[in-house]
Amino acid sequence: MNTKVVKTTVKGQITLPKYWRDQFKTDDYIMIVKKEKLEIKPIRLSDIDEEILFDSERDNGGKGIPFDEMIKTLEKLQNE
Repeated sequence: MNTKVVKTTVKGQITLPKYWRDQFKTDDYIMIVKKEKLEIKPIRLSDIDEEILFDSERDNGGKGIPFDEMIKTLEKLQNE
């Protein structure tokens, strides 16, 4: 199965089918917007050589923050 139509929940979430999740040895995925496409790639956080600055679960009770607020925070960190 290479293609599947999924619907968002009332909370705007989608579910990756178990068949696909079972093909990867991770529970972490990165989402990348490319023009009018959403690309979802499995990742292993332990393999990433970068620091995660914001994690919505860890830093904000599972809620995202507005883009302009994120930019202000990044600028502030850059100036420290």
